[in-house]
Amino acid sequence: MNKYILASSVSLLTIATFSSANAQSGARSGDQATRVDEIIVTAQRREQASQDVGVSLSVIGGEQLDEKGISVVNDLENAVPNMEVDSQFGGGQPQFRIRGIGAREYSSNNASTVGIYVDEVAHPYTVTTQGALFDIARMEVLRGPQGTLYGRNTTGGAVNIITNAPTADFRAGFNAEYGTFDRYKVEGYVSGQIAPNLLGRLAAVTEQGGAWQYHRDTGEKLGDLNKTAVRGRLTWDASEDVTVDLAATYSVDKSDGRGFRLLGPYTVSGGAVTYPKDTAWRITGWGISPAMAAVAGVGLNAKPFRDNDGFDVSARIKANLGWADLTSITAYQTFSRSEFNDWDSTRFNESNVFFYNDIDVFAQELRLSSNGEGPLSWMIGAHYADESIDGGFYTNFRGNANLINTAYGQSVSAFGIFTHNSYQVNERLNLIAGLRWETEERTLDSGGTFVAPNPPPPTTSYDTDLNEVSGRLGLEYKLTDDALFYASVARGVKSGGFTTYNATSATPFKPEIVIAYETGIKSDLFDRRLRLNGALFYYDYKDQQVQGLEYDRLTGRLGKITNVPKSHIYGGEIELTWVPVDGLTISQNIGYKTGEYDEYNAIDGAKTDAANPPDGPWDIIITNDRSGERLSFPKMNYGGSVAYDWEMAGWELRAETNYNYRDELYSVSSSSIIDAYWLWNANFSVAPTGANWRVGLWGRNLFNTYYEETRNGFNGSARPTTSPSQGRTYGVRLSMDF
Repeated sequence: MNKYILASSVSLLTIATFSSANAQSGARSGDQATRVDEIIVTAQRREQASQDVGVSLSVIGGEQLDEKGISVVNDLENAVPNMEVDSQFGGGQPQFRIRGIGAREYSSNNASTVGIYVDEVAHPYTVTTQGALFDIARMEVLRGPQGTLYGRNTTGGAVNIITNAPTADFRAGFNAEYGTFDRYKVEGYVSGQIAPNLLGRLAAVTEQGGAWQYHRDTGEKLGDLNKTAVRGRLTWDASEDVTVDLAATYSVDKSDGRGFRLLGPYTVSGGAVTYPKDTAWRITGWGISPAMAAVAGVGLNAKPFRDNDGFDVSARIKANLGWADLTSITAYQTFSRSEFNDWDSTRFNESNVFFYNDIDVFAQELRLSSNGEGPLSWMIGAHYADESIDGGFYTNFRGNANLINTAYGQSVSAFGIFTHNSYQVNERLNLIAGLRWETEERTLDSGGTFVAPNPPPPTTSYDTDLNEVSGRLGLEYKLTDDALFYASVARGVKSGGFTTYNATSATPFKPEIVIAYETGIKSDLFDRRLRLNGALFYYDYKDQQVQGLEYDRLTGRLGKITNVPKSHIYGGEIELTWVPVDGLTISQNIGYKTGEYDEYNAIDGAKTDAANPPDGPWDIIITNDRSGERLSFPKMNYGGSVAYDWEMAGWELRAETNYNYRDELYSVSSSSIIDAYWLWNANFSVAPTGANWRVGLWGRNLFNTYYEETRNGFNGSARPTTSPSQGRTYGVRLSMDF
């Protein structure tokens, strides 16, 4: 079977800029691992062994995605240390955090702290990343500020998704799995030569079924997947020195939304009904008002849903100029979002929301890089992006029959110049220097929030811009042929933006800046039987973007993204991969991080409300000093896997289990703390020796662990709800290659 089954992630996560390489041990199906494999990555825009890269880099092979239960990019949090991904309030707007750097918001218009790239093309709005992962070669996760290597600037890191390229020889294959709650997934591809100098690949996937929640009043099911995607790639050798790679992907997601459950007794507005606390894990509830159904274009029996579709197309041209390589990447992306969520988990319209967005992104990147053998390796590039996002959302709150509407239109124009260079001083010492200058203009047109049937308020334009320099200095020193020491300092910048929810104004928040310090070691020991990596980091944080409050004189308290003047984060990671005997691969990792506000005077909502008349005006604003307060993210995570490959009586067998522990999600409000949890998965597969097919059994969340993602307090602390995650599932899988 012509596939890699990557036994474990072996990176060693890190600290400041880009650290820790999470390598994997891999073996072909049926081949017994005898040492930790060398993993080739392109994290620095050229092919390198992961252990030779002095950056924080985790790699997960495409074959490993199914074993680890990674079906959307969000699931990376259970495979990559010091990374969390929250689907805000159970919706389709994910927020990524790497080493504690990340925002929490459910609107779609602001830049992410973590850059998401598919075949080097940026997805600046994370809502567009929720399609199925399919036909993936590998995923590379870089930690720390980025900008000297990639199209956009981020403070948290980058996730690079590399899809499978067309092959010169004919290949085809499929993966099919069926599991609990009648969920099934079928993925297939065909690849080969179409004409002389022209290679092609076509891949598709569909995911269906899986409804695991049910309505407490009617018993109706919720949670069915309905995702389909198709991707085509062409590689044309236009000449001996010029290669053109064309790619296009279409995806559609008409899945059910996530249902919420009641954490305590819930009395609806007016006191007509009191629901008891939900004791059963899978219980939920929902309802939709006639007004909401009308604007969403659905019937009164509609469940929480997504109705999203997207189309991406890109052209990558690489030309060998003799003295350098020239790379051009031209990309266009369009995405339409329609999503209805019921956050109060009742048939009453206590906290319902309908999101609608249309996103268009055009990007052009040019890079010129060295291709010689000398001690200096250099790259210089430029990136331009033109983006527009129109939309907003309707809400029903506290049983009000009238809809609250927030509509906006946003445009972004960004241009950056970047360079990344390394100089080999001698056979052991390598110096690294990178620099980026970026300018950006963001404009938001909005009349703010208004209540129907009142007419929309006049549209106002708001502007914010960015003119910042970022960069990286580092060194790599080979202690031995199998041990690399590295250290770096980097400056990263994340764009400012606008709060587009719960606001009568959209005054911008400022960009955030991180100075990141990092040092680490990567080592292969005992004839590459053991890989041990470790790193430490410290982040000096300026103008951190957080969820806060502001007060409008006439309307009162409003949620708003604000800036914390000063804060800091520090921590580290250790990872190892060990092959103690042939065929047995053990991987372990542990990550730790903590941080606090150093300077932060925040509005005290309770005291401000008490100091002003109940119906306003709100002229008195009271703040409190939150300096020294712990930042809100899990401190620790621990994970790993154990895999064993062996042959017996003409059969190739593989047994694997992987696990992850995540510490509690801290909050200053005890009702918002999400408890720590363990997750365990297991896989067993078998195939005749040398066969082109393989069959297996899998189980996910083996011990039926209850864990939550986010909590909803929109209806006050007396009405808490939460979005639970799925319990134990199991199923079968069949893979075949031709």
